[in-house]
Amino acid sequence: MVGMDSWLAFPLAGFRHVADAMRRVIIGLTGASGVAYGIRALEMLAGLADVESHLILTSAGKLTIGMETDRSVAEVEGLADIVHPVRDISAGPASGSFRSAGMLVAPCSIRALSAIANSHSADLLVRAADVTLKERRPLVLMVREAPLHLGHLSLMSRVTEMGGIIFPPMPAFYTQPACLDDVVSHTAARALELLGVELSGMFRWEGPDRPVSGG
Repeated sequence: MVGMDSWLAFPLAGFRHVADAMRRVIIGLTGASGVAYGIRALEMLAGLADVESHLILTSAGKLTIGMETDRSVAEVEGLADIVHPVRDISAGPASGSFRSAGMLVAPCSIRALSAIANSHSADLLVRAADVTLKERRPLVLMVREAPLHLGHLSLMSRVTEMGGIIFPPMPAFYTQPACLDDVVSHTAARALELLGVELSGMFRWEGPDRPVSGG
C-alpha cells in the first residue's frame, strides 16, 4: 500500500496544465441517412485551429457516404485530424482518461442509439459514446428516423436520462435557407455549439422585431 508521504513525493514534472491542451471533439458517423451533417461538422472543425477532430466511421456509414454524396471515404476521413477504426477498442476515445470536449454522432442510426442506450459497447463508436456519458461530457445524438414508434422514443428517453442530448436534424426556416446546403450547415453548427464549439457566421434568432443575426 502506498503511504501518503510516498504519494506526495510523486514526481509531477510530466504533467501539464489541461488548459494548454487542444480541445478534442469526437465525431461519429453511422449508416443512417444524413451523412452530410457529419461531413459538414468535420469541415467546420477543420477550420478551427484550437480543435482536434477525431472521427469514428462505421462500415454502414462508409456505404452511406457512397450512396448519398459524391465524396469518397478517403476524402471524408481526410477532413478529420485523427481517424480511429471502429473495431479498435484500444483507441484513445475508449478510455475516460482521454480528455475531450464531447462527442457528436451525426447521423445516429437507431441501431447505434439502441446500443448506446443499453451500454452495449461492441465497437469503438458505442464505447466512446458510453465513455462520454460516464465522464459527464456532452453527447449529442443526431438521431435520423421517421416516423418514430414507442421503442425509438423509449431509447431516446433512456439516453436523455443518462445525460445525453437527442438532437434530431430539424431545419430552422427562420434563417430563410436558400438551398439544402444552408440547412445542413445551420443544423451542424447548432449541434457543435452544444459541445461548446463556437462558430462565427451562424444565424441566430433575435426576436420578431430584430433581423436574424449571423454573428
